[in-house]
Amino acid sequence: MENLLKKLLKAPWAIIIMTIIISAFLFFEMKENSAMETDLDKYMPQDHPAFVYSDQAEEWFGINDGIIVAIENKNGIFNTATLDTLKQLTKKLQKMDEIEKADVTSLYTADNIVGTEDGMDVKAFYKRVPKSEEKLNKLEKNVENNEMTFGRLVSYDKTVTVIIAEIRDDVFTQDFYNKILSLVDEYETDDIKVHVAGRPIVEGTMALLGPADMKKMVPIVLLVITLVLFIMLRSIKSTLLTMSVVFFSTLWVFGLMAVTGIPIYAVSTMIPVMLIAIGVADGIHLYSHLQLFLRKNPKATKKEASIDMIKNMWKPVVMTSITTAIGFVSLLTSQVYPIKYFGLFTAFGVLMAMVFSLTLIPAGLMIFGLPKVKAAKDEDNAETNMANNFAAKILKRKSVSIYVTAAIIIMSIVGMQKIWINTSFLEKFEKDSDIVLTDQFINQHFGGTTTLNLILDADKKGTFKTPEVLKLVEKMQNKVENDLDIVGNSFTLTDYINRMNKVMNADNDKFNVIPDTKEMVAQYLLLYEMSGDPENLNKVVDFDYQKLNVTFQLKSDNSKAINSTLDIIHTFEKDFAKHGVSLKYAGSGYKGLVFTDLILEGQVMSLILSLIIIIILLSLMFKNFKIGLIGAIPIIVTALISFGTMGFLNIPLNTTTALLSSIAIGIGIDYAVHFIEQYRNNALKYDDKLIVAQKTMAHSGRAISYNAIVVIAGFLVLLFSVFPPNRELGALVSLNMFTSFVGTITIMLVLLYGSNIYFKKKKK
Repeated sequence: MENLLKKLLKAPWAIIIMTIIISAFLFFEMKENSAMETDLDKYMPQDHPAFVYSDQAEEWFGINDGIIVAIENKNGIFNTATLDTLKQLTKKLQKMDEIEKADVTSLYTADNIVGTEDGMDVKAFYKRVPKSEEKLNKLEKNVENNEMTFGRLVSYDKTVTVIIAEIRDDVFTQDFYNKILSLVDEYETDDIKVHVAGRPIVEGTMALLGPADMKKMVPIVLLVITLVLFIMLRSIKSTLLTMSVVFFSTLWVFGLMAVTGIPIYAVSTMIPVMLIAIGVADGIHLYSHLQLFLRKNPKATKKEASIDMIKNMWKPVVMTSITTAIGFVSLLTSQVYPIKYFGLFTAFGVLMAMVFSLTLIPAGLMIFGLPKVKAAKDEDNAETNMANNFAAKILKRKSVSIYVTAAIIIMSIVGMQKIWINTSFLEKFEKDSDIVLTDQFINQHFGGTTTLNLILDADKKGTFKTPEVLKLVEKMQNKVENDLDIVGNSFTLTDYINRMNKVMNADNDKFNVIPDTKEMVAQYLLLYEMSGDPENLNKVVDFDYQKLNVTFQLKSDNSKAINSTLDIIHTFEKDFAKHGVSLKYAGSGYKGLVFTDLILEGQVMSLILSLIIIIILLSLMFKNFKIGLIGAIPIIVTALISFGTMGFLNIPLNTTTALLSSIAIGIGIDYAVHFIEQYRNNALKYDDKLIVAQKTMAHSGRAISYNAIVVIAGFLVLLFSVFPPNRELGALVSLNMFTSFVGTITIMLVLLYGSNIYFKKKKK
């Protein structure tokens, strides 16, 4: 490796030209083929049993996420203007290519089941917009008397009505999203306000904000890191060469994603910030060594300086890059695609940053010359004295480092007990953002914008015509709705049966219940099929009345809300089993819950795997298993601190913060590798352990402190992100870098010193 790098020094221009040519090709690929992916279904493994069943159930009952258009008139909706707006918007949505006409539900399209002298009839609430006061009052009364509509399509205060347009996931595009927003804008007046919500809108908004956020973050982080680098390296040439490394590595990552057809997920937008912050680390260590060499050898030629830099630094640079990449590659254990691909491509970017650091920087030195290094002996002595004194104090008070570390570990374990997982899409946005406020508005007036589909699967045909089973279903619905404020309402076949029984008994509320005989249930269903639209029943029950779809509407899409609903549903499991009915789930709400389990499983697996691999790698690199364990101590403590902090601050584990442990391990291990390598080299030269510790602190301690400052500065830029999880990650990673750095120069130094590893052979 060393000889290859030295040979490349003979053709520096060839290295730069080849890098530029390949980068140009990847840039055009990225520009043409990059695509943003926000569909939750595409985040998950399609062969997972839960998703396979959910997809089947979605086909059986036509379960699709819906766009919710809420029409508000504070003076009340039962007036000609508002009802006409409702009709016009409904018809416009029905005519859109992306929406099936039958999948648009509103007061204009809803069925009103009524009793007649001849039996039962199913009518529209209105076809022509009522204009007279009498007709408006009659419509208002019809809505109030229909439990299937009042509170579901029209709010109880009668100031808001909704249109629900269900769409398939594969038809939602950015153009369609913009078309919806433009359409609703046309119908707003001084009195009538139109709000749009629903999961497709949330996903569409994220698709807009994700790239915009990346465009804002990248220039800021480039500016911050360039400024910090210049202050540290004190050379424009050195700063620009180091920044070129991260520029090309980031470009190659997104270029490769475009070439391989991998989409950009919301979490992928952090890769540039990640690589810019990580990629400069190699350059800092290379230039730190170069500066120390030039101070001792001010007359050295650029070739001599470059060769010395390569000779002494290629091993730690390669070792740190590999261990960092391992931290990210461990994310491949996750079944969640955004996390899996984030790990894979960030690892690729880290390795490319290593390659560019070991080729472009030496090539740049050969072409543009060495940086000017001032003698500044007093300053150097001050730095060295400070490092020596710090090392001496740490080793003099070894017990302090040990006790403090133990106390921190205990506190962190306590905090970890409070961690919870959340895959809420809405909670990725600011609490005062339009998308969140609109969702809250609709949740205040209706059952909720999030749905959980319970599929009751019986082992006999006709089971869901049985009164005992239907009454049990209704009992479960009432229990969930009454016990949980988060559940707005539920809907299934029982609501149809109750309504039919009531209207067939002179609209007497006492009969708003399930009939006592199976024959009566069958008769009502037959009457409905004859007089209404039997296809409406297809959304709640299958043809054989063997499978039933119960839809619960929730006012939140976070995991706590869904889990609390499932906890109550599960209490009815044994009762349903007596009737040969099993409980299964479907829809985006349930998929989101399975998603949380996959995140946790992947997080635990990646953490364990990366720690094991890194301990083995360090043991092989330094040919000592004890060194592998000692080197892993700072990152283990760092991982515990970060999760403990999340628990105490109530920061949930999500698709963004799930990356935390891998980032902490991947970046934090750099410090340990450089420190141990320098400690080993100094141990070969000096017999005094204290001098070895002080020399190591003056060389690697200086470089890793620079590295920590740059990385922390880079990740703190995420505090400017529009997404709260990104800001949380930025703050937590910055904390990780600080704790990894402090752990390396304190507890790890104490353990290295106390283990006496590199001095045992000398004594023998």
